[in-house]
Amino acid sequence: MTEKVKVVTLGCEKNLVDSEIMSGLVFGRGYELVSDKEDATVIIVNTCGFIDAAKEESVNTILDMADLKETGQLKALIVSGCLTQRYKQELMREMPEIDGIVGTGDFDKINDIIDDALAGKKPMLVGNPVFNYDKPLPRRVTTPRYTAYVKIAEGCDNACTFCSIPIMRGKFRSRSMESIVAEVEQLASQGVREISLIAQDSTNYGTDLYDGFMLPTLLNKITEVSGIEWVRLHYAYPGFFTDELIDTIASNPKVCKYIDMPLQHSEDSILKRMRRPGRQQDARALLEKIRTRIPNVSLRTSLIVGFPGETEQDFENLKQFIQDVQFDRLGVFAYSKELDTPAAKLPDQVPDKVKEYRANTLMEIQREISNLRNGNRIGHTVDVLIEKYDGRNDVYVGRSQYDAPEIDGEVFVTGSQLEIGKIAKVRITHSFEFDLSGEVVA
Repeated sequence: MTEKVKVVTLGCEKNLVDSEIMSGLVFGRGYELVSDKEDATVIIVNTCGFIDAAKEESVNTILDMADLKETGQLKALIVSGCLTQRYKQELMREMPEIDGIVGTGDFDKINDIIDDALAGKKPMLVGNPVFNYDKPLPRRVTTPRYTAYVKIAEGCDNACTFCSIPIMRGKFRSRSMESIVAEVEQLASQGVREISLIAQDSTNYGTDLYDGFMLPTLLNKITEVSGIEWVRLHYAYPGFFTDELIDTIASNPKVCKYIDMPLQHSEDSILKRMRRPGRQQDARALLEKIRTRIPNVSLRTSLIVGFPGETEQDFENLKQFIQDVQFDRLGVFAYSKELDTPAAKLPDQVPDKVKEYRANTLMEIQREISNLRNGNRIGHTVDVLIEKYDGRNDVYVGRSQYDAPEIDGEVFVTGSQLEIGKIAKVRITHSFEFDLSGEVVA
């Protein structure tokens, strides 16, 4: 009997890429990939272990899948990802429902793990978190056919005091430019038009391999690939955002005028405790430079509230900062006390209720800012990647270059018949808090 395998992905897009590689390996083995967990004889749960909420979701998902041993056809439950890299012994000891474990540096051995798990051996392969993404590996892309994520580096050297990523993913490692371009060419041959570049720290790309900041060169090489129309940049660390990178984004028509730059906070005292580079004046100067040199750029950031030692005045200053800067997109996270990180040992931990209140307050402020900035796009004509048709309302739904998949807004389009996965020119006629609507330009 051919095993039927379901891969469940939790956490970020970087985890999704790993799941797609495991799916490719499993499919290449001759196993059937299934979407319904009830049909699966083998389930792989690719976990996230970044913050408490993610760890809780991972554990609950594992337990939920384990129930299928009684109610479904499940024979083997495999757990992979960040949670296994960090808590392999605890998981295997405290969750007997798990039949096998594989870490972030060894998931290319997934077929061996499945074999051993089905044989009742309870395999646990968790070694060094370093994984070689340069070697050719099969990949079953699970995003819509026109868009895909490409991992350009793994790990991180920045040693932020709140972050456990170096524990789970290791030190920063760039992929070779040749391997990235080859992967993009393969994706383009399958019909992918939009590439989203991801890493823990994308702006640091190349410093370990080429002794320099090579992201601008990489962006230009990717946009030369036939069929690629949009290249989007995620997780741009502010400390390494060079003038050359700004010029490349501004001048290359295929690079989305969209920058995802996690700043984490505005206040110098908090940034110092976080061990983040630069200070508020540096961030303000960089953001002003970007907006001056890249007209109509869309800026996204993420912030952490409730970091140890964050006072009421710090929070008031943070509120003023986002009102001053007017980010187009904003994500807010309540600080999570992570084991084995320096911040977990800091005094003046902030109560959970205060953290939750501060997070909600910032999002309410951002709601108003987003509504205002979206209103400024009325009357403009923008390129929109069409993603689906809503028959009930007789509108197409897509995204502009200013909106990343899954996390940002949408554009509702009326007019002529459109093709899913193609880019249409749309004149914006209405704006909402996070979305836009418009008409196709003939």
